[in-house]
Amino acid sequence: MKDILRIESLKKHFPLKGGNILKAVDDVSFSVKEGQVFGLVGESGCGKSTLAKLILRLLLPDGGKIFFDDMDVVKARGETLSKIRKGLQIIFQDPFASLNPRKRVVDAVGEALIVNKIAPRSEIKDRVVELLKKVGLNGETLYRYPHELSGGQRQRVCIARALSVNPRLIVADEPLSALDVSIQAQIINLLEDLRRGDGGAELAYVFISHNLQVIEHLSDLAAVMYLGKIVESSPTNELFKEPLHPYTEALLSAVPKPDVDKKSSRIILEGDVPSPVHIPPGCPFHPRCHRRFKPCDKEIPVLKETSNGRRVSCHLWQ
Repeated sequence: MKDILRIESLKKHFPLKGGNILKAVDDVSFSVKEGQVFGLVGESGCGKSTLAKLILRLLLPDGGKIFFDDMDVVKARGETLSKIRKGLQIIFQDPFASLNPRKRVVDAVGEALIVNKIAPRSEIKDRVVELLKKVGLNGETLYRYPHELSGGQRQRVCIARALSVNPRLIVADEPLSALDVSIQAQIINLLEDLRRGDGGAELAYVFISHNLQVIEHLSDLAAVMYLGKIVESSPTNELFKEPLHPYTEALLSAVPKPDVDKKSSRIILEGDVPSPVHIPPGCPFHPRCHRRFKPCDKEIPVLKETSNGRRVSCHLWQ
């Protein structure tokens, strides 16, 4: 199966006052194959959303490469960039903020059809109705404004807008966090149905979340970010069955277990997440790590492949 997205040594640093540098994304590499769901998890402020904006070229990187369907996203111009924009779409975290409050649903979803010359204006209404039906909304929604819709309906409109240009990969940046739990389940089921697509064509996702249970349910591959770096990536079932990095181990220990009779020990991390401006020397995680030893505070571990496509950045596996 071919890679639809390939990220190589991606970096995004923000200069601050006083000569300090915030390392939001620091040497990140991964790939996503056609039809795969790549789950990305980590604490708030670890660089997940910055990475999403870099993939969509809403931000330009300071180093590294991004390839979408073998096209260079960073260097693309003109027709190539337009092709990338159609193939790569995003679903934002807040469905209300990502919709223009002055535009009706028919205009919000239909705009991309007009701009990309996918359908003539005479067919826009019918095409938008088809898209709305695909995401579980009826024609009554067509002429409503965002404030007249519920949170779940607004997110479905955002998904319909993303699907309007027939993308091959969607970056979903915390698409559930602003929704009620009951609505979250509906959106998860919708995304799974859309992934299979029409005629057997599968849609790929980069699914960003802080919810480990959602990542476990949805994704084929999972990666864990910490202070701008990927510290572990693996097929999802293997990562949840046997985490290799102590940070992943601690995160999974905090997930509530449905079996009350099964004893589980939670790993309590020391201190707070360090500032991405003042990252500790050596392994960035070592001040909080329950398994640190001699080289951890001096040497930076590399993201090394272990076996079966698993990669981990930890001195325990170097």
